[in-house]
Amino acid sequence: MARKRLDSYLVPGKHIHLIGIGGVSMRPLGLVLRGMGMKVTGSDMNSSVSTDELISKGIEVKIGHNASNIEGADCIIRTAAAHNDNPEIAAARAMGIPVFERAQAWGVIMREYKNAICISGTHGKTTTTSMVTHIFMEAEKDPTVMLGGYLPLLKAGHRVGNGETIIMESCEYCDSFLNFYPTIAIINNVEADHLDYFKDLEAVQRSFRKFAGLVPRTGYVIANGDDENTVQALTDLNYLSFGMDEKNDIHPAKLSEDCRSFDILIFGKLYCHVDLKVFGRHNVYNALAAAASAYVMGIEGEFVSRGLGAFTGAGRRMEYKGSFSGADVYDDYAHHPGELHALIDSVRLMGYKRIILAFQPHTYTRTKALFDDFVAELKRVDVAVLGEIYAAREQNKVGISSRDLAKKVPGSVFFDTLPEVGAYLHAIATEGDIILTVGAGDIYKAGEMLVK
Repeated sequence: MARKRLDSYLVPGKHIHLIGIGGVSMRPLGLVLRGMGMKVTGSDMNSSVSTDELISKGIEVKIGHNASNIEGADCIIRTAAAHNDNPEIAAARAMGIPVFERAQAWGVIMREYKNAICISGTHGKTTTTSMVTHIFMEAEKDPTVMLGGYLPLLKAGHRVGNGETIIMESCEYCDSFLNFYPTIAIINNVEADHLDYFKDLEAVQRSFRKFAGLVPRTGYVIANGDDENTVQALTDLNYLSFGMDEKNDIHPAKLSEDCRSFDILIFGKLYCHVDLKVFGRHNVYNALAAAASAYVMGIEGEFVSRGLGAFTGAGRRMEYKGSFSGADVYDDYAHHPGELHALIDSVRLMGYKRIILAFQPHTYTRTKALFDDFVAELKRVDVAVLGEIYAAREQNKVGISSRDLAKKVPGSVFFDTLPEVGAYLHAIATEGDIILTVGAGDIYKAGEMLVK
């Protein structure tokens, strides 16, 4: 019997069960599917703020994975972290209930929209997606939004709108964005990352090239013309380029020293003026990409100015947490050397006496693959405080520790646990410091201990 396609299940009245429903992309998926008229249930390893929210909105969530959880389901949608040995997946296979991937579900949902703006890149996805959201909300386009983080404007990481546009953060890990149907594809940059899945940089570039190839002829690819890896990946393809260099279709003029005030020129003409509330050259790139998506959609420059001007950052993206002993405490999600570099550059523009960076590397494979680059970045701050590597989906098969990084960074310190990191920051914080808790794991807790 031919296997039915997922779109035949995502219809009102069907029962969809989500494995890993508390995840950053799974929770909004559950809420969107429920909004479309389906019965949604789910399971997750641990209870969390996310699972509490789903339960409060009437979705049944079981904590722990168990074969009985899938009872009555027409199909299963799983998070990338749920493997075939998961008892619910094993039970579904035995019972002939089809199992689909999260990205496939978002792909089906996307086809319901006339415009699908998909924001990709090794770095800057969440911030750029947030900026696009701000602009489209300002222009009253009533978009549906899916973000990999929290956006204060939405008081959430997602939004279900009634307009013709879906704005979607699109990740290359496991080629998941190749399940999407973009009418506008943004590529911020391309670097060697997720090397537990991709063999090397060339494999990453091939994936982004395929992603650009998903856009129909009537759509647009918008890509960073200053980024060599991106330009290489898109050789011979048509795209709108953005960047600092004036050779790009979209570039800034009259850029202020702190990178927050500039004009945006498109094909040599003034499109709008922007005064950003966020620091850093990388945020100029993010703003140019967001403005380009608005431009091709026929949105007037004044909405771009207002939308970008109102953007104060996404959750865990240079997020101000409070102050302690005269030091300001910020949290950031950077977990790749390129992101660390951009973060440190932007913080240097802020005029603090000392930069104290508490860093928790994310996954063993990434730490090993990019070890020397991490060392180079950690040497650029005044004080580097290292927490142990956050395992995420991995086991330590490569035998690496943050202790190894600390040995290579003069003056740095290493601690096994987050309470020890928090206690050390507590002891050294003084007037004029900026304390950054950085990483994609739970390092933010160390900063929260301080400001509490």
